[in-house]
Amino acid sequence: MTHSTRDRNLRLPALTWLALAVTLGVILLFCFACQRPAASATSLFPDSAEAPGWSKAPEIRTFPADKLSDYIDGDAEKYLQAGVRSTSTADYKFGDKVQATADVYTFSSSDGAKVILESEPAMNAQTPALGDAARLFAQSLTFRKGPYLVRIVAYQDLPEVAPALLNLGQAIAKKLPR
Repeated sequence: MTHSTRDRNLRLPALTWLALAVTLGVILLFCFACQRPAASATSLFPDSAEAPGWSKAPEIRTFPADKLSDYIDGDAEKYLQAGVRSTSTADYKFGDKVQATADVYTFSSSDGAKVILESEPAMNAQTPALGDAARLFAQSLTFRKGPYLVRIVAYQDLPEVAPALLNLGQAIAKKLPR
């Protein structure tokens, strides 16, 4: 065996290891690039400058998946099966007439948000262009955008409620990462 043949044979395993390492590095980089960082609860809810007419209460409550039943009485299992990771909620006031609660459910994928939205009745709902799909009723707005499901419920039944809910929903949708 000549000197150059022996060097080539020794380099072949080194080149194989180098190719393997580069391939593994590319795969890991791809995996990390595909993962969405979880948005912080405070970044999901607009303040009054971002949602004109609305004022947000200072407290934002967040429930991890294993504590969701502390917030949702009876329906938590449906959300858990759909892959909910957490739920954040904030209270809002529109002027001095309307009180509302906004919930942002974060799912492990957009399929979970879609499953929940589609499992709920849509009869008599308006379908505004908001997020990936939306349903607007007289006192509530529910929409999904990517892995997020947003539900805003007003506690008063007044003519200005539905347009105000849509305004708040649009402000929340702008804050949701894709």
